[in-house]
Amino acid sequence: MLALMLPPLVAALVLVGIHGYLGVHIIARGVIFVDLALAQVAALGYTVAVLIGLSPESLLAYFVGVAATLVGALVLSFTRIEHEFITQEALIGVVYVTASAATILFAAQAPRGSEHVEHLLTGTLLWVTWPEILKIGVVYVAIGVVHWMLRHRFMTISLRPREAEAQGWSVPWWDFLFYGLFGVVVTSSVAVAGVLVVFSFLVIPALIAFMFASEPGRLLGLAWTSGTLATLAGLYLSYVFDQPTGPLVVCAFAAALLIAFLVRGLLGNRREAL
Repeated sequence: MLALMLPPLVAALVLVGIHGYLGVHIIARGVIFVDLALAQVAALGYTVAVLIGLSPESLLAYFVGVAATLVGALVLSFTRIEHEFITQEALIGVVYVTASAATILFAAQAPRGSEHVEHLLTGTLLWVTWPEILKIGVVYVAIGVVHWMLRHRFMTISLRPREAEAQGWSVPWWDFLFYGLFGVVVTSSVAVAGVLVVFSFLVIPALIAFMFASEPGRLLGLAWTSGTLATLAGLYLSYVFDQPTGPLVVCAFAAALLIAFLVRGLLGNRREAL
């Protein structure tokens, strides 16, 4: 079991580390589906790469995916609209739907297109290799260093955007830097884990964290803890019941969210009783 499951376990924990942190920013910004949208844009980039004859595992295909997500990041960075009915989340939905439709159209023209789409959705986490883990680890460490150096600006813009504007910061361009780095992470993650797993890693641990904390340190600690426990449960059940790893990991994250809701409800009732 250890020989088979150790690489996907390490890869999943690496993904939990970077996505748990980024998820706190995404939840705070109120753009829940930006990960899904950029992940689908990355999938579109990979599909175009396959259509023009590149191997999905090649470095050139990776750069095509990154380029596609940077275009998506540029669009999202300059679409913060102050309107009573039009929200950025609605525009993110448009990006996601358009990228999904384009991916299906391009995949239909490529050999074994349906298999390619399934791979992009669910990933091949079970068959990840150590060189792939090393590659994404290097990328994530580099991006983590940038985020650490700019943590004050990024956290302020995510948690207190009005304060950032009052200080005269160019929020759209800082958003582009954030979403651009975010897009590189998503592109790397989709190649390993697929769109659905990446979305779960990003959103669900952060949602759980925000149920019980508001300070950045505690938020990160809870996101990483809940994400790690859900990952361990999903991979273990996948091995024991011989089920597809990606979908079962997503279900394990959903179960963790349900448990968090129940615990939050019990804690709330206890406080009211006191």
